[in-house]
Amino acid sequence: MSTNHSPADAARQELGGKFAGELVGPADPGYESARAVFNAMIDRRPAVIARCVSTADVAATIAFARRRELLLAIRGGGHNGGGLGICDDGVVLDLSLMHGVEVNPSARTVRAGGGCTWGQVDAATHQAGLATPSGIISSTGVGGLTLGGGIGHLSRRHGLTIDNLIEADVVLPDGAQVRASADENPELFWALRGGGGNFGVVTSFLFRAHPVSTVLAGPTFWPLEQTQEVMRFYREFLPSAPRELNGFFTLMTVPPADFLPPSCTCARCAA
Repeated sequence: MSTNHSPADAARQELGGKFAGELVGPADPGYESARAVFNAMIDRRPAVIARCVSTADVAATIAFARRRELLLAIRGGGHNGGGLGICDDGVVLDLSLMHGVEVNPSARTVRAGGGCTWGQVDAATHQAGLATPSGIISSTGVGGLTLGGGIGHLSRRHGLTIDNLIEADVVLPDGAQVRASADENPELFWALRGGGGNFGVVTSFLFRAHPVSTVLAGPTFWPLEQTQEVMRFYREFLPSAPRELNGFFTLMTVPPADFLPPSCTCARCAA
């Protein structure tokens, strides 16, 4: 094999018919859109993007990156603020095509592919009157939010996303495909729920879902000077409030908007 081949050429040659997804290199149409992530300040150029459609694709991509000693980034929703789902000169294992969602209304569970966004999951569970704690932005990836803990509008009533994780299907660094739950590979299950990172690639998640109809949510604003007053009120109010009520604070300078004075600096509480 010629050593002059680019990683993208090498991936096509080595993976061949074993890879059912799409391999995208810098010279291919669609590369620019495939490498874009939510945070537009992140501008990285991977050597090859492997858009997987199966666990076999995932295992093959991991093996290729190991053989070639290339940096491997795992991309779910591509929403990580620090850009962990993309890398320079390495391999991006892109799960976005693995976005199947299966809802079991009688068991009150939902299984989500590793490339799902929470918007896709919420759309499916809502049809059954169910939901899982899932952050606050619909384009956030299921994988990144879950493996990072996961907090959202339902968390005060139903806990973190990892509190509702029942099991996960994982491809390990050696290519082995395992299931992690409280009863099967429990140490891996513990690790996935807050033990750090780099234990493997989760290709599907099974969550506990809860009866939820319509959630009312949105921001309320106060001048920055009232921050202490508002937070003191919230501290005293929240313990007696229903568990369904949840809120969080953000201090920020907001851009001009029709409903705010120009260059308004506000304390914001999204409840």
